[in-house]
Amino acid sequence: MGPICASEALAPYLPGHVVHPVGGEKAITAVSSAPWGSASILTISWAYIALLGAHGVRRASEVAILNANYMAKRLEPHFPVLYRGKSGLVAHEFIIDLRPVKRTSGVTEEDVAKRLMDYGFHAPTVSFPVHGTLMVEPTESEPLSEMDRLCDALVSIREEIRDIETGVADPEDNALRNAPHTAAMVTADEWSHPYARSVAAYPSPSTREMKFWPPVARVDNAYGDRNLVCVCPPVEEYEVTASPEAG
Repeated sequence: MGPICASEALAPYLPGHVVHPVGGEKAITAVSSAPWGSASILTISWAYIALLGAHGVRRASEVAILNANYMAKRLEPHFPVLYRGKSGLVAHEFIIDLRPVKRTSGVTEEDVAKRLMDYGFHAPTVSFPVHGTLMVEPTESEPLSEMDRLCDALVSIREEIRDIETGVADPEDNALRNAPHTAAMVTADEWSHPYARSVAAYPSPSTREMKFWPPVARVDNAYGDRNLVCVCPPVEEYEVTASPEAG
């Protein structure tokens, strides 16, 4: 993580460090092992620019902007796109607004993010810089096939939301609220949900060809961020008791 700016009002609460006297008078505990962030981020940026050169940097920027606008245009019939320029275009990233569907269906940005895992995607940035949104940044490196696959997934999820809005799907017990679905869930002997196992496991044609199974079902993100939960074996399991014959 590189440098982060804060307002004057937040300055007293900037994180401290046990080794170096950084932070404000009301500093919280350290949030990083390095008190000033990672210096390697500067090296990475320099190497990227140096390897591309002036022409390459310009070309990469053009492709990134083109990719973002392509996806925004594909998705705008299904989700509002925030912060367009005067010409109706976006920059290298775009924000889809999920707040309207929350009002009509109860589906949140977290539900959409978790459901994307069933489609084989790690969700894009959630609720930043606007709460209740997803920020998509395809960059210059994404091929058209992957951009289309993500667009198809989001369009399909919008139809799943519409089923909730129209009463076709249960407002609480539905594929979005229960996402992500693990292999253990969909292959269990019992299935109590009103939607089919196939809807949970294979929501798009591409998932039948190449499926990444989430290793765990839904977790409480906020609880995990605020509470350290150790899943390591107890120390006793690492102990080795030497036999009398051991040398």
